[in-house]
This record gives sequence, structure tokens and C-alpha cells, in this order.
Amino acid sequence: MSANNDTHDLNIQIDVENFGPIEKAEIDLRPLTIFVGESNTGKTYLASLIYALHRSFEDLPRVPWSYYNTSRFDPIYYSGPADLSTKTLLEETQNVVNQLAQTDKTFKFSDLPMWVRKRLLSASAHLLNFENELKRCFDVPSISELIRDNKYSNQGLKVTFVVNEGNRTLWSYVLSNTGSGSNAEKYIDENIVFNSEDRDIFKKALNVKDQGIPLRFLSPISSVNYYFPAARSGIMEAYGIIAISLVDRTTRIGLENSYDTTMLTGMAADFLKHLYSYKKPDIYSKEIHEISIQLENSLLKGKIEIIQTIDGGFPQFLYRPQYSEQGLRMNRSSSMVSELTPLVLYLRGVVKPGDTLIIEEPEAHLHPKAQTKIALTLACLVRAGVRVIITTHSDWLLEQIGNLVREGEVMRLDEELIDSPTTWLTEDEVGAWRFHTDKPVEEIKFDLITGFEPQDYGEVAEDLYNRSVDLRTLLRKKMGDSTVE
Repeated sequence: MSANNDTHDLNIQIDVENFGPIEKAEIDLRPLTIFVGESNTGKTYLASLIYALHRSFEDLPRVPWSYYNTSRFDPIYYSGPADLSTKTLLEETQNVVNQLAQTDKTFKFSDLPMWVRKRLLSASAHLLNFENELKRCFDVPSISELIRDNKYSNQGLKVTFVVNEGNRTLWSYVLSNTGSGSNAEKYIDENIVFNSEDRDIFKKALNVKDQGIPLRFLSPISSVNYYFPAARSGIMEAYGIIAISLVDRTTRIGLENSYDTTMLTGMAADFLKHLYSYKKPDIYSKEIHEISIQLENSLLKGKIEIIQTIDGGFPQFLYRPQYSEQGLRMNRSSSMVSELTPLVLYLRGVVKPGDTLIIEEPEAHLHPKAQTKIALTLACLVRAGVRVIITTHSDWLLEQIGNLVREGEVMRLDEELIDSPTTWLTEDEVGAWRFHTDKPVEEIKFDLITGFEPQDYGEVAEDLYNRSVDLRTLLRKKMGDSTVE
């Protein structure tokens, strides 16, 4: 999911069966993907799986290369002088590099050397990395623990993802686990035509400058995905204590005195690492940086300040309210401030067009009015080229997203009727899925009247209203008022 225009239109379809609480789900990632439903129905499970997929498969590119996968090719691993077969191998590989440099000629996956294609087509080459990432993200010793329930253990879990471009499948991967072990299947369309980004990646990877060094892929600066866990507000408020605790536990005595064996999930650990290593950016996306400023002005009513310690220790984050001369620590700021501070920091210089941002409950700790404003932020990110995935329980947020889609439809018909060019969405850009207990996940189709509102939201509102009417009627009768609504 790169910022490159050639790959920005990729469609990623993800199907899961018997995965955690999820019986079955079939989704495709949109520029804005929304997971709604009751608690403990699998929204976080699926969001975490998407994060693991991105990390395991290099952000799901259109040609399935992987630094982890290909850095271990070692086709010419040897200790002595090269023999004839090695020379032939290197000559063939260098010839391919020369072909990749000829941009006026089409280059397909099938034009790669046989040993490269064989490695990339291997399903098992990714299996260990994918399994390890799942165990890290979910903090489990074995992915068999992710199988939906003991009574479903005979069926096992199955994860399938497919990378499409238009109506064409570029490649796919299937992981299954029945509790006794994992199996994987992989498909690649060998007629994939390399675009400019694909050419650059493979040209750098395969260029043999020294015949005595095994070939290796260098991980390029490409799209990245970031995960904002639901616990981010508490993490920010306890940031200083967590940092000191981590330093203490790096000593032998600190480890010996540690009795808590609870581990962080991979997403929470990555979130913390980004904060601990945060530095003021030198290069950033001006458009996305502007969104961070809007967040500070419209919601926080103040600025987030960073104090970088001279000794290279962890950075400190302060909130300075408007018209105040002193910054406040996170534990002295409101829960809304600690909730939104990481988002401001990431948008200020970390996130770039083409990246994927996964946010659990972006509405957490926000007033309903602020929830509608955070929906505008999500729309601005989509317009800036960032893919966004959210889990939510907020009716206000969904209502506003529905309005933004209606705004996009109005703009499509007549651009002059829209005031803001950055906060609209189109129906095709937004996908919403409802999660159930013991039922398959279902897509919520956009409706011009109801928007993306799940059916049970309306049922809850109706039940509350009917209960209110019944109680008011009963109270009036008890008070001697015969008026009935």
C-alpha cells in the first residue's frame, strides 16, 4: 500500500474462519474501513490480524517480495572461490538487472531468474515469519490458541488474503491451523507487469556488485502501518512511570525482581517504541502535518510540546493550553488530551501518504461534538492518501461519516455546493462491517437515509424511547394525571 499511484488502487481482500471470536468474515480494505458491533465479537482480533499481515508481508505490495523472505536466498552461499555454476547464476542475475533498467521494455514476474521465482512462490518461506508475528501481536505461545473455540478445533482456523488490482488477482496467501500444526498455500500471477517501484526494488536487490557476497534484499523506505491500541490514553498518562520501569528492568537485578509475567501485545509494544524513539521530524508531509495542527486547534485547544533530553533519554510530552505559559504533564491533562496526543504526534511527522493507520475506538474519551470532529480528521487523512481502519461503538461518529459520504455524493454532482474540499468521502471509499456473537461478520451497506447505522443501534434507541414513554405514563398515572402520551 504505497503512496505510489500505481499501487494505491490495490484492493486487499481478507477472509477468516474460526479466528478468535469470529466465526467467519469476508472484508476488503477500503481507504476508510470501519468495524462496528458489540464488545468481544472480534473487531480487535481482525484489526490486529491486519496489522500482523502488513508486518509479515511488507505492507502487502503488488509484487510479493519480502525483506525477511528474500534476504535469506543465499543462492551463492559458499566459503571458497566461485565455481562455474555460481558464475552462471550471477551472470543470469546481472542480466535481469540490466533488463530492469530498460524502462522502455515490459518486465514481468516470469522474467525474474528461476531461483528468485521459486523462492517467492514458496508458501513455507513466509510461514514462520507470519506465525511469529501472530504470536507476537496476540501474545500467545502458539497460534492454535487463536482457534475460535474448543468445539471448533476440528475445523481449525483459516486466514486468506488476496491482493487484487482491478478485477485481477495478483497474488494470494492462505494459512490454516487445526491445532496440530500450520499449513500455507501461495499463488502468484507470473504475468504481473512490474511498475516503476517494483523495478527499483528488484534492481537494487539483485544488482551483484561483489560476486563474493550472497545476494540480499535491502528493505526500502515504503509504506508503513501504525496501530493505536484502545489503551493509549492510559499509556500516555503513565508514560513516565512506564519509561522508568523499563529502564529498571534492563538490569539483572531488575529482571530478578520482576514477578509479573504479563507481556504486552505486539501492537502496544510497537506503539510504545514509537513514542520512546520519537524525534522532531526533519522531513514530513505538509498536508498531513496540517491535519495535526487542525486537531490541536479545533479539539485540544492547545499545543503538544516535546522535550528531548540532552542525554538521549526518552522524550517527554506536555500539553500547553491556549493562552497558558506552562505545559502540563499528560497525567495532569484531560483524558481527551492524553487520548489525542499520540495521533497529533504521529500526524506531525511520522505518517505519510500511502501508510495505513489502525485506530481502536478513535471516539474514546471524547464528547459527542468532538466525536463528530474526529470523523472530519479521518476524512482528511483519506483525502491525503492515508488508509484508515477503525473499530468503533460511536453512533455520533458513524452519523458524521454518513454525512461526509452524502457530502461526497453532492460534490460529485456539483462541486460548487461543497464548502470544504478535504472533508468529503465517497461511498466506494468507505466500508463498514458489523460483528456479531456466533454469527458471520456482515457488511453494512451505505443508505442515503440511515447512512452506516447498524440495525441494533436503532433498536437500542427505540427500546430506550419506549421505556421512557412507559415510565412517564406510569408516573403521571401515579401522580393523578390521566394524560397519556
